[in-house]
Amino acid sequence: MKSFARGAAALCIAAIATVAMAQDKDMSTKNQDTTVLNSDRDKVSYAIGMDVGRSIKPVGPDLDLSAFEQAVSRSFAGQPPALEQEEAMATDAALRARIAARDGKAAPGTAPGTPPPSVDKTKVGELVGGQMVGPSLLPIKDEIELPVLVQAVRTVLQGGQPLLAEAEAKSVLAAFSQRVQGKMQAKSAAQGERNKTEGAAFLARNKAVKGVYTTSTGLQYMVLRQGSGARPKPTDRVRVNYRGTLLDGTVFDSSYERGQPVEFGLDQVIPGWTEGVSLMPVGSKYRFWIPGELAYGSKGTPGGPIGPNATLVFDVELMDIL
Repeated sequence: MKSFARGAAALCIAAIATVAMAQDKDMSTKNQDTTVLNSDRDKVSYAIGMDVGRSIKPVGPDLDLSAFEQAVSRSFAGQPPALEQEEAMATDAALRARIAARDGKAAPGTAPGTPPPSVDKTKVGELVGGQMVGPSLLPIKDEIELPVLVQAVRTVLQGGQPLLAEAEAKSVLAAFSQRVQGKMQAKSAAQGERNKTEGAAFLARNKAVKGVYTTSTGLQYMVLRQGSGARPKPTDRVRVNYRGTLLDGTVFDSSYERGQPVEFGLDQVIPGWTEGVSLMPVGSKYRFWIPGELAYGSKGTPGGPIGPNATLVFDVELMDIL
């Protein structure tokens, strides 16, 4: 009996110590929080954190903020998410069920009144931070002080008093958005000039290569295999196989890799394709070098692999006119 009492007492002491440690950790985090936003960077980080906090508030009761912060940090560092896909899907499903229960709704596929499943708060933090918030903030990661952002998230989730009034936070985000957009436009313009210069130099060399033909528009092509069928008109619909690369050889699109040809109207594609494929008899395979102005122009593909004014290389196999 005395042995049992000693064991029970030890468990109680351990439990009290665990709670105390958790409280100390929470107090330590709060003590490290800033009380004044001294710089524009801090204000931007805090305003973004307020916005993030509002967007993830439904998951707040199930979220471990330390795991969330670590997951965002890993995302910013270019590291893969901590959760495997299967774990992430299971955590997401459990989380949705718990949110539905808090809203007084039954989760899909369950009877009304069914208790929601339990969920690992650390995994929720890893899911939300590493696969949702972190990737979405990646383009502006260099503009953010992560601890300040997380402080704002914590304040919103706990219903505290933010360091920024709502109107000021909106003003900060608006000014920040305008500044980032200006930087992106300047960066895109510089990249466009560089791509244009490099493309022109390449095409000037390439036109002297045996077997390369240059049209009046600047399109260059080489016949890899000559077909004997009809040539399509610029308004025809065709079936093709193709592979598209940048000048450095990076493949950005390939019907060969997808395992099936593509059908489209020649009046629905970039000008270089309209002109080039119209030169091909059915059964042919040509290689095209398409200057930026005949491809995606000064905008490129926003967020995609093709930069502004990029010169593109396509191997195209014309299979049929539809």
